[in-house]
Amino acid sequence: MVDPTVLLKTDDLLAVAKPCGWVVHPVGTDAPDLLTWAGTQGLGRLRPAHRLDLDTSGVVLFGRTRERTAELGGQFTAGTVVKTYLALVYDVPPPSGVLDAPLADARRGRPLEAITRYETVEVLGRFTLLRLMPETGRKHQLRRHLHDFGFPIVGDPEYRVRPFRKVPAFPGRLWLHAARIALPDGTVVEAPLPSELEAHLEVLRRGARVLPLG
Repeated sequence: MVDPTVLLKTDDLLAVAKPCGWVVHPVGTDAPDLLTWAGTQGLGRLRPAHRLDLDTSGVVLFGRTRERTAELGGQFTAGTVVKTYLALVYDVPPPSGVLDAPLADARRGRPLEAITRYETVEVLGRFTLLRLMPETGRKHQLRRHLHDFGFPIVGDPEYRVRPFRKVPAFPGRLWLHAARIALPDGTVVEAPLPSELEAHLEVLRRGARVLPLG
């Protein structure tokens, strides 16, 4: 299994590239977690400012002080943190757009506003690489929005395409990566695309002209 890597370290902030299959903090599962890993690396006591799903890779921010963690939390809540994801979806959606559809929230017992902006990066036969910019932070927002829009993310075990469709050289994971976070103070952190996803894109690029639609 691939280990996390440190992307940025300051006196009060740590940014880590989370691999697929890791959780942010211990939750009673067998999955490795970033907080335990950070302890083994001598990175001190960290406080996550946000989370990524188990199967999503990419940038995770931690405050190294209570004050910085509170500040980050306020920025995420206020929507002043700009988050950018990459996702491979089935078929070819319109080149760009805004997915503005409330999503049910079990904890609050009502739908909550959810907005996702997207733009096409590359069309690869019957798949499309999208850049996603969520303006809100609902649970599984990107996965749910794209599924409901009719373009599910490749490899999503929960919001899946139906009927089943074979994916050439399938990398065996959810095709969703938190590629970039930009903070209001101008700090920008980027996580490179994991090797298994980059390799998958190369396979699709080679076959894009011969893969049939549908």
